[in-house]
Amino acid sequence: MTPRDSFGGPALFSYGFRPFFLAAGLFALLVIPLWWLAWRGALLIEGPFSATDWHIHEMIFGYGAAVVAGFLFTAVPNWTGRMPTRGWPLAALLALWGLGRLASSGLLPVGAPLAAGLDQLFLLAVAAMIAREIIAGRNWRNLKVLVPVTLLWAANLTYHLEAMTHGSADLGRRLGLSLLIFLVLLIGGRIIPSFTRNWLVQQGATRLPVAFNRFDGAAILLAALALASWSLAPLRPVTALLGSLAACLHLLRLMRWRGASCWRSPLLLMLHLAYLAVPLGLAATAAAVPGLVGAAVPAHVFGIGAVGGMTLAVMMRASMGHTGRPLSAGTALSSAFLLLCLAMVARLAGARPLPFGIDGITLSALLWSAAFALFIWKVGPWLLQPKLGRKPVSGRAAVPAPRG
Repeated sequence: MTPRDSFGGPALFSYGFRPFFLAAGLFALLVIPLWWLAWRGALLIEGPFSATDWHIHEMIFGYGAAVVAGFLFTAVPNWTGRMPTRGWPLAALLALWGLGRLASSGLLPVGAPLAAGLDQLFLLAVAAMIAREIIAGRNWRNLKVLVPVTLLWAANLTYHLEAMTHGSADLGRRLGLSLLIFLVLLIGGRIIPSFTRNWLVQQGATRLPVAFNRFDGAAILLAALALASWSLAPLRPVTALLGSLAACLHLLRLMRWRGASCWRSPLLLMLHLAYLAVPLGLAATAAAVPGLVGAAVPAHVFGIGAVGGMTLAVMMRASMGHTGRPLSAGTALSSAFLLLCLAMVARLAGARPLPFGIDGITLSALLWSAAFALFIWKVGPWLLQPKLGRKPVSGRAAVPAPRG
């Protein structure tokens, strides 16, 4: 057993992905039914936000931030070669995340200013701990991962301030979601072609994903401009122009990764399909300007399809690889991802009635919850149990360090 695998405490706190992926999965399973009850008027959420702002805030800065933390506290040790954060510091960090959820939901008897302050602690602690590891490991080139994490914290602060001063957080919603999408562009743009290349090489393929080059850099830059424009001025012509151009570039970027060749690997195909929601969401930001689609469509394509799909697929793969399971999705996890994709489609119908007397919002909530119920049922025990004494059988689970 290597020093990295030797840990005398609970398995849950032996590696960063374990507590935060478990917390994210359970939170995703529970928070959407609560939001549905609030939407139907059966539950009153008494906190610093309106019910809609609470729902969106918790999906971005509750669920999304937990997955980001789990990913980074697993990836950074691979980048720096240092021991992973584990034990009581990891438990304390999880407690800070939970404190933010209680404060934002009104379950703590504090006012809006103190709730805002408590909710800032988690992302600030994540940024500080990541910075410490990268600096201690002299892995200077990866300090840039602190930029989106710090910006995500700033978006959270903006969300609270906007809600306190204006009663709604329209700008904060789009800023927070845009930053998660930007992380999908960066992280997805590294792991998807890397994992696909590994798998195709094992299959004896000769046509492999195109390596990161200037095209990828230009596509990311244009998408960043498009997301910034959507955040600040969602219905301006410039947003339509930037969104259209960025959608085309990222569709081309996805095609360069040879996703069609890995249809026999559901775990890989999930990553490609989740990334497909990025150009679809960018196209939706353009289509919303002349009113071709509703103003809420881009947010739900981004939120459910891109963020939900990518985080679910990454949590599956990382949990398998780092707990010693084979990299094989199986029926349960493949079904979970399919249900999430259907949840995105159903949510686009909104409150309009569908067959069998159910509306799109209710159906989407049911499908989302079912997806994460399958995830928790299958992956939850792995996160609580010690790592198996064998390695994955297909491909590498390590996260490639960002370049460029």
